[in-house]
Amino acid sequence: MEKLVVSQSPHLHSKESVPKIMYFVIIALLPAWIFSLYLFRLEALKVTIVSITSAVIVEWLIAKYLLKKKPTIWDGSAILTGLLLAMNYPSTLPIWIIIVGSIAAIGIGKMSFGGLGQNIFNPAIFGRVFLLVSFPAQMTHWPLPISLRTPDQISGATVLGIMKEGLKNGETVSQLMDKIPSGMQMFYGVMGGSIGEMSALLLIIGGLFLLFRKIITWHIPVSILGTVFIFTGILWLINPEQYANPVFHLLTGGLILGAIFMATDYVSSPMSNSGKLVYGALIGIIVVLIRVWGSYPEGVSFAILLMNAFVPLIDRAFKPKLFGKVKKAKA
Repeated sequence: MEKLVVSQSPHLHSKESVPKIMYFVIIALLPAWIFSLYLFRLEALKVTIVSITSAVIVEWLIAKYLLKKKPTIWDGSAILTGLLLAMNYPSTLPIWIIIVGSIAAIGIGKMSFGGLGQNIFNPAIFGRVFLLVSFPAQMTHWPLPISLRTPDQISGATVLGIMKEGLKNGETVSQLMDKIPSGMQMFYGVMGGSIGEMSALLLIIGGLFLLFRKIITWHIPVSILGTVFIFTGILWLINPEQYANPVFHLLTGGLILGAIFMATDYVSSPMSNSGKLVYGALIGIIVVLIRVWGSYPEGVSFAILLMNAFVPLIDRAFKPKLFGKVKKAKA
């Protein structure tokens, strides 16, 4: 005789699974990654293969020999972490540093907390910041796309770096705009930088795919990008020769990559929609503070990592509505 199992409501079921979500995000990243192959050729392929392979191996070793549990590398989370790490790297980053990044991301940022679903920091963000602090020279050496290289110049500063250094040396925004790619070139991805942050267009297409599949919601990306646009716009209106326009900030650096693919990580972002809006807005504010007044030209990774730590507090302040709860009428 079969037993009748009765459980508490609510009885909800979703067709989505962890592997399905992970592989959908990987698919969404493919257009931007394929474009990086066009720009950096075998350099980008090497970085990606080493990053993904080392991330998967590190997770398998830790799960099997340290945590003594069945490895879950086929859920796609380690592959996605490796791919995101690769997309945040310069195309000429040495292999041994890539492996160190995977060890930091998977070993410290993920598995030390117990594995998938228990980490408080986004593993890829953690790994990138770890390398940026540990190996700043290698992590900020930006090769130009192969088509833009000359015998005398194969690398150069990012667009954000050129702007930051120029303003520091007393140049105006108008003067610096002549030294950087046009807005359309930045939108399509013709500039120097990490292999995954090149094309705003292809990253946005990937983000729209995730929205269509309901893998992410609009709240975090829109609040991050909107906040950066508003605050940099205010600064630009105050002094357009000292502060770059808001479109420049949206199209440069890892802002779109971070806003769509990294800040929206389920585990390390808030649960409620109102909490997501606050979370995204605070990330945007920190990005502006670092870019405009900080010592680094870019601040997306630091902003997301910092706000990951505040997610438990945001969840306490902005609790999602209980399923089935009816609001009491006033007497």
